[in-house]
Amino acid sequence: MVKIRLKRMGTTKRPVYRLVVADSRSPRDGRFIESIGFYDPLPNPAVVSIDADRVQLWLRRGARPSDSARQLLVKEGILAARPFKITPRAETPEPTPAAPVAVAAKVDTDTDVTADVATDTPAANEPANEGPSAESVESAPDEAGGAAGEAPATTGPAAAEEPSE
Repeated sequence: MVKIRLKRMGTTKRPVYRLVVADSRSPRDGRFIESIGFYDPLPNPAVVSIDADRVQLWLRRGARPSDSARQLLVKEGILAARPFKITPRAETPEPTPAAPVAVAAKVDTDTDVTADVATDTPAANEPANEGPSAESVESAPDEAGGAAGEAPATTGPAAAEEPSE
């Protein structure tokens, strides 16, 4: 396959490139078929000199530009830019905000009634904070393997929740 690509020339840390037509099996800086342009990236703005007629001829013959050569050809206006592939996302139905508003309105109307009930009994959706009974604490070994009646070996939320005797 024939490629249009950049051949690096110049010295160390001062690159200069030639735009060449080469066989894809040949090395980057090796043998080429034809030199069709020049690119010097160091000056500001970069110096670019490309023979557009020769590029079009090689493209008609089936030569494929490398990514960097394609960017250079697009920048010079010799080659059209690739269109971006835009893949549409599957639209997921968003939850309607009407349901939470209705619940909030209901809570506002019942605040006086629930305030009296909340002081007497725990709420239905909150778990009751019942600690282990004294019998189960004395007979069951703790996480460290010792007896539960002894001082806990580990510190953490579980140790803090146990009732002290």
